Amino acid sequence: MTSSITAAALAAALMTGLAAPALAQDAPMSPRPEVAAQARFEQDRQSILAMAGDYRVRFEFDETTPFLDGYEPREPTRSGGHEIVRVIADTGNFISLQHTLVAEHGGQTLIIKHWRQDWAYQPETVLSYTGPDTWALAPVAEADRAGAWSQTVWQTDDSPRYGGVGRWDYSNGVASWEARTWRPLARRDATRSPPYDRYDAMNRHVITPAGWVHEQDNFKVRQGEDGLETVVHEFGVNTYTRFDDYNVAAGDAYWTATADYWAAVRGLWDEAIAAGAGSIHVDEEAEWGSEVSEALMTLADRIQGGEVGTSAAIAEATRIIAEETGQGG
Repeated sequence: MTSSITAAALAAALMTGLAAPALAQDAPMSPRPEVAAQARFEQDRQSILAMAGDYRVRFEFDETTPFLDGYEPREPTRSGGHEIVRVIADTGNFISLQHTLVAEHGGQTLIIKHWRQDWAYQPETVLSYTGPDTWALAPVAEADRAGAWSQTVWQTDDSPRYGGVGRWDYSNGVASWEARTWRPLARRDATRSPPYDRYDAMNRHVITPAGWVHEQDNFKVRQGEDGLETVVHEFGVNTYTRFDDYNVAAGDAYWTATADYWAAVRGLWDEAIAAGAGSIHVDEEAEWGSEVSEALMTLADRIQGGEVGTSAAIAEATRIIAEETGQGG
């Protein structure tokens, strides 16, 4: 009997000993911190790259609540078109997306180089709008840049527009990024001489099944006697819906012809910012953005039309940007 009990006890002990490791193997294991961070980084990259493609775009802006006595919100603005978004740089921690509008007018296809968005992972600085016609590299605190991406937006001629820092969020299965930034007036407002001169804006990018949206929550602000004051609130949404039933090839052909020129122009603006110890002054005007935008964009059109060579156009752009930024001889 004793022998039988001992054997049973031994069997139970062995079974208990075997069961514990099996349960431990079935339990979920948390990934190592470095593995989780790498996976999140790759997820962020794919969210940014998802904005590249061919689109039908709808632009909608509504002034909502006035904060200045007597101010009447403007009528809602609606516009749209076709736009291609191409990845022009991807080094892992840095991604650059170039937007190009493709329009039809009078039986002709018109190509208009549009804005550019640059994304940098865990940036030490971000180029920020600091007031009328001025921008400066602002330091990003270590806590704010951990796991974050900056988005820097550039105008049609690659001169600066605004920049902000935020983290991609994936709550409820939706990829979104947002950051609060100061911004100069857009053409839709600048051309009508409004009583405000800048935006205090929340920019939000959200990936959708059909493409993506750029939401803007804007407070339109002016310089008052006692400091900045808000004139009116505006909500905007730019909707990018995947669509390629237009002359996409014409937009790509423009970029192929002018890519080297625009790469040089981007470098010239970067050099101007560095020469200004991280700050830059660019005079702006309502119709074009920067005062040199028309000249720089016309040079690109002339390259595509075969009227001027790329090297000659870059030399002229060098002179134009140097004079505009006070670096001319």
